[in-house]
Amino acid sequence: MKNLMEWIQKALGLSPEVQIKIFASLVISLVLWVLYSIIVKIVWRRTENVRIRYSWGKTSGYVVIILGVFLIGRLWFKGFQSIATYLGLLSAGLAIALKDLVSNFAGWLFIISRRPFSVGDRIQIGNYAGDVIDTRVFQFTLLEIGNWVNADQSTGRIIHIPNGMVLSEVLANYSKGFQYIWNEVPVLITFESNWEKAKRILLKIANTHAEHLSKAAEKRVKEASKKFMILYSKLTPIVYTCVKDSGVLLTIRYLCEPQHRRDSEQAIWEDILKEFVQNKDIGFAYPTQRFYNRRLESERIAKDISEKRDVKKTKIKIES
Repeated sequence: MKNLMEWIQKALGLSPEVQIKIFASLVISLVLWVLYSIIVKIVWRRTENVRIRYSWGKTSGYVVIILGVFLIGRLWFKGFQSIATYLGLLSAGLAIALKDLVSNFAGWLFIISRRPFSVGDRIQIGNYAGDVIDTRVFQFTLLEIGNWVNADQSTGRIIHIPNGMVLSEVLANYSKGFQYIWNEVPVLITFESNWEKAKRILLKIANTHAEHLSKAAEKRVKEASKKFMILYSKLTPIVYTCVKDSGVLLTIRYLCEPQHRRDSEQAIWEDILKEFVQNKDIGFAYPTQRFYNRRLESERIAKDISEKRDVKKTKIKIES
């Protein structure tokens, strides 16, 4: 062993002390990696829950990295006997040289401490919206929704967003707190339709698909009110009435889960189409256009006047 160290010193110019530190660093890294692998394997064998596996894997990875940086740092920098001194000098150097990385790291600390969102939540930050599928030290990942796809459904794209954005951009969370969203389905019927009957039908359909969420939502509101100022006086479905240029607008407002917005809307529309077919006194309204041709209209009016005169003359002859 001594001969090997002397040979390395002559070949590479590394002193025995440096060689020992390198060897110790490799041993520490290997031990920590083996420890991480064992933890992950145990978790994967004991559960098939994707969320639990992910949480254990990420947490174990963070712990191993922090231990590795601390142990290897203490090994190489013996002058830094104080953890506070070591971390303070390290942070100061990073803040100057790596401003963006420090900002992203600060964003990560904010995410794990304040938890504005978790993996699985649906969020919107700036111009980006999607389901959170991963969080890392410097960035988090979204499975994008919206964009060219309607009704907040997935586009299939994965977006990596720097953690620093949580400190500078407005963040909306579909899942935290209330955990439900309000959705509206506008139904436009003609002025000649029996709008009262149509309103009763729409309310019945809305209750069929969404009333069961109201009780669960009440519990969520009570829980959320402990942290947020959330007040809702009515959580059951409702149908609002409004008059538009083309007819009477009946708007269904109901609660739904963020990920099931399109499915619930589709189910409601299918029931509406089936019900309206069976009720002939209810019809859908839509904008229409009428084109006016002055020459043709003038000829039509002149023809009508001429026909009326001929009819009048005929009546006079018959009476005479």
